[in-house]
Amino acid sequence: MSAQPLPVVPYLKIPEDGEPYLEGQKCGNCGATFLGERSVCSKCGARDQMSAVTLPNKGELYAYSIVHRSFPGIEVPYVSAVVDLEDGTAIKGNLIDVEPDPEKIPFGMPVEVVFDDALGRKDKDGNSYLSYFFKPAS
Repeated sequence: MSAQPLPVVPYLKIPEDGEPYLEGQKCGNCGATFLGERSVCSKCGARDQMSAVTLPNKGELYAYSIVHRSFPGIEVPYVSAVVDLEDGTAIKGNLIDVEPDPEKIPFGMPVEVVFDDALGRKDKDGNSYLSYFFKPAS
C-alpha cells in the first residue's frame, strides 16, 4: 500500500515535493494543447513537435450535464463538465460545490481545478487515489 495517493489518470502528476498538477502536451508548431501523450498534433498535423506542459488551474465552464443515473455506488445527481482552461485546453471532469440545478450553473462561469481524494475509493491493495475536480472560482 502506497502512503501517497496514486493519480487517477496518467496526466495528473503528483510531485514528491510540490502541488499536484495536470500535464498537457503542447504543439511546438501551432501552440495547441491537449491532454494525454501524443506524437502528432490533432490541430495542425505536425509530427514529433509535442512537449509536456503544466496546464493552468483556472478556466471557464463550456458545457455540462447533470447526471441522474449512474453505476451502482455512484452518488447522483452529479455535474459532469467540460472546461476551457485559460490556455485553451478543453478538459472534462466533475463540477463540485454547485447545486445540480441549471438555474444555478451559468455557462462561462469561472472555475478552478482542485485536487482531492477520488471519492474515498481504494484499489484491491488498499491504495487511495487523487483526482481533479472543478469548482466555482472564489
